[in-house]
Amino acid sequence: MDLIKLIEGTLAYNFHSHTPYCDGRAPMEEFVIEALRQNFTHYGFSPHSPLPLRSSCNMSKDDVPSYLEEVKRLQEKYGQRIHLYASMEIDYLGPQWGATHEYFSTLPLDYKISSVHFIPNPEERYIDIDGRYENFKGKMEQYFYRDIHYVVETFYRQSIDMVEAGGFDILGHLDKVGHNAGHYSPGIEDEPWYERLVERLIEAVVASGVIVEINTKAWTDHQRMFPGVKWLKRLADARVPMLVNSDAHLPSLINASRAKAFEMLDAL
Repeated sequence: MDLIKLIEGTLAYNFHSHTPYCDGRAPMEEFVIEALRQNFTHYGFSPHSPLPLRSSCNMSKDDVPSYLEEVKRLQEKYGQRIHLYASMEIDYLGPQWGATHEYFSTLPLDYKISSVHFIPNPEERYIDIDGRYENFKGKMEQYFYRDIHYVVETFYRQSIDMVEAGGFDILGHLDKVGHNAGHYSPGIEDEPWYERLVERLIEAVVASGVIVEINTKAWTDHQRMFPGVKWLKRLADARVPMLVNSDAHLPSLINASRAKAFEMLDAL
């Protein structure tokens, strides 16, 4: 599918949505019904991909056939009213696991999102640094020896490696680490060393041609987009293609704050 052509022709889409096969909290059909109610014309499911490590938020390989069959069933049932797509949000763990892994080439995915949720701690144990700040703070104590510079630098280094490796269509929540890092160390995102890391990632994005999502998930509660609002003009000036996703885990949130993101893009 030609995502760029599609998003140039409509705003009635969402390509980042989770399911009960990962950490989504409603049956997939309920997401479709809500998408129809809100007049969406294109809707993509993107459960957290299988991983070669244990994670309660990621789908298992054993569930992948069932997930794909459910997408097919919904396409057959609702296909005259809405375009539905099968995707995954693929975690990048380094050369050993990511969107270019041969496993994902065997799956009939319409597009791929790639994101960093896990980074290795100094002992090379992969730790999920996403999610609620309370959990992040505990992991800083338990796994990262309170070294926020290490966490931030590792996140961006891994993100740059992911972009350079390629194999995916949409970059998920480009600077997600900034949310928890900003709570842990207020003002960190405005420090020159931090801004240089984001700039290096953006340079890799520009060179790759990948689409960047504006992820609206945290706007209502935290007045935060991913990437942060301060970086949107930089991306726009570099002619980076951008689309707006809600990263929905509940049907009621499939369109959450997307209008605000489009308003920001229009202002640019």
